[in-house]
Amino acid sequence: MNTIAVVPGSFDPVTLGHLDVIERAAAIFDEVHVVVVHNPDKSALLPIAERVSLIQQAIVDGGIEGNVVVTSWSMGLLVDYCEEVGAKVLIKGIRSQIDVAYETPMAIVNRNLAGVETIFLLPDPAHAHVSSSLVRQVAGLGGDVAPYVPRAVAEFLAAHV
Repeated sequence: MNTIAVVPGSFDPVTLGHLDVIERAAAIFDEVHVVVVHNPDKSALLPIAERVSLIQQAIVDGGIEGNVVVTSWSMGLLVDYCEEVGAKVLIKGIRSQIDVAYETPMAIVNRNLAGVETIFLLPDPAHAHVSSSLVRQVAGLGGDVAPYVPRAVAEFLAAHV
């Protein structure tokens, strides 16, 4: 049986913590779909197509093994995407109790709507304090984000922010 998992997020931008979760998911599941989703509650820094491209480059540069598909989804519920590709599992990286409180209701609704289970993965402690919003703030103020993001992202932000 081919097990497919979906790792969703805004990835604005992708961080080393995100890559850690993606890499570990790729080691567990036969196929992992990294899905860039639009979050209407957030104001995005990077266009979705750029985020997809940066994730693809980071996966190649990071030598992440496994069958990883990077795409975007903005045409309905995330569970609609899961049903379309045959995924029964969502993977969510969580850094703190705040993330657990935010993600738990969505996990329950996703299970009720489509039978899609959510698995929470803790990031490597070295990356647990890093969020995309923190990276955007540091980059926007001219700080060095290289310790927190893949090389391609650091280079892109240095050139464009």
